[in-house]
Amino acid sequence: MADDHHVEEPEVTPDLPAAERVTAPQSAFSTRQVAVGLVVLLVGLALTFGLGFVLT
Repeated sequence: MADDHHVEEPEVTPDLPAAERVTAPQSAFSTRQVAVGLVVLLVGLALTFGLGFVLT
């Protein structure tokens, strides 16, 4: 029986050289990004616990 399920995938080359790509989560980040993250955390915690407290 012939293998009819084989799909040929096109070769994909990245637009940037390997040295310029950034994929690691340990990348440097700014103080502004930390502040935005903390604000998002505080709003999320306030909604989670605030709504839970109000609705009980």
